[in-house]
Amino acid sequence: MRLSTKGRFAVTAMIDVALREKLGPVPLSDISARQQISLSYLEQMFSRLRQQGLVASTRGPGGGYTLGQRTDAITVADIISAVEDAPAKTKTEPAATKDMAQDLWDSMNARVAEFMQSVTLRSLVLEQLAKGVKIEQKPAPNRGVFKKPAQQTVRTTAPNSVFALGQSLLARG
Repeated sequence: MRLSTKGRFAVTAMIDVALREKLGPVPLSDISARQQISLSYLEQMFSRLRQQGLVASTRGPGGGYTLGQRTDAITVADIISAVEDAPAKTKTEPAATKDMAQDLWDSMNARVAEFMQSVTLRSLVLEQLAKGVKIEQKPAPNRGVFKKPAQQTVRTTAPNSVFALGQSLLARG
């Protein structure tokens, strides 16, 4: 399994979505601003995450991304394998010229993959909440047609015409 900045950003963005999805779909522009990740880079990553069923998208005003599965069903390995390109196939070399440490690298790769498979998105979210990460409450975006606020009638004691003004002045005396 390949580890790169793309994988790191994808895990960070997925934690961000998981933390905030109870408030509704999370726009990529909000993730971009909070995590300092390019919006176009996020769009590419989330396209791949959506293809793998890890996120679902909602279009239109108030749209964004939500998780496609429960947080305890998504692992770090799932996220990284969704966004990383498959490693290029290399020519098989004769056994004599094979890297002498290849068994070491294969073993290490297997252990890293096993570890990433054991870490769930839920555990990462709980870790962030334990650290005291604050989730800002945003007002719900305007969606659809809303009822207009009721107009309150204005009661005034001022005269409403020239004649009423004259009568009020005469009454004062």
